Amino acid sequence: MQSFVRAKLHGIRVTGADLNYHGSITLDADLCREVGLDPLEFVEIWNKMSGARISTYVIYGPAGSGCCILNGAAARTCQVGDEIIIASSTYGTVDDVMARKPQVLIFGDGNTVTDRVVYDVFRDAEGRIDMRIIEPSQDASAKPQIAHRIRFT
Repeated sequence: MQSFVRAKLHGIRVTGADLNYHGSITLDADLCREVGLDPLEFVEIWNKMSGARISTYVIYGPAGSGCCILNGAAARTCQVGDEIIIASSTYGTVDDVMARKPQVLIFGDGNTVTDRVVYDVFRDAEGRIDMRIIEPSQDASAKPQIAHRIRFT
């Protein structure tokens, strides 16, 4: 078994820090549901501003609020306005990742989602593991656009 990315919020901004609350991260429930983060799920948090890396668990906050609040000891690792990456992981095989197709939300100002991508791991025509990052099309009948292609050798 290996550990793989399951879901990711990329570039979300910290909207609050509450040292006196139970340890966790409070996130907009709608954002969590869209990307597939579950209540009480453990996540890794990487602060792009300070380089701090922590692990904590998710608490759903008000839906539609855009909130991203570090609580308890985690509150000491981030400042309001810091840009962070939140990733959950799962254990399995590469075939499990191929079936899951992890979702990623990318954020802009005001914690609005500016892009949605999918990590698509697959086997190429020769059976080698390959990967591409796909931007789902707004038109369900259109072919997805490949944002980046990553080749494993």
